[in-house]
Amino acid sequence: MRAVCHEYGVRPVQLEVLRFLTQCNRYSDTPQAVTEFLGLAKGTVSQTIKVVEQKGMLGKQADVADRRLVHLKPTLKGRRLVKQTVPAKSLVSGLQHLAGPESRAVENVLRDLLQSIQNANGYKTFAPCHSFRFNQQHGRRYYCGLTQEPLKDREVLLICREHQYP
Repeated sequence: MRAVCHEYGVRPVQLEVLRFLTQCNRYSDTPQAVTEFLGLAKGTVSQTIKVVEQKGMLGKQADVADRRLVHLKPTLKGRRLVKQTVPAKSLVSGLQHLAGPESRAVENVLRDLLQSIQNANGYKTFAPCHSFRFNQQHGRRYYCGLTQEPLKDREVLLICREHQYP
């Protein structure tokens, strides 16, 4: 990861911004959500976003309904960087050496550990929408119980900053 970051001229925190933005939904692609996700100061994240944008890896888009709201969108260059580094090759190769049931067990333990850390420290959960207590399915369609808006099938697989476990 560090070698690829060096090749692209970015720091690990800048990669984390891009990684988050390639995995989050439309409610979570804002500077405030990035700040909450990283747990850093607003000014630090603002400067980090500015540098990533200057490097041509991130674009800003005004919200259609609320022009005060800005959505952050990784560019093709930014998505390429994330694709080269996530998931970490060493992690993938290590998991491939585990049998199917062992691999799933490790995944479950790590998920439980993460949830425990989040709960113990009062952190927001930032998890995929499909595990969200407000995610609703009516027939073959999904809806957000908070915004009362329809969700695309792909969106329920993305990270939501409003996430709460059922």
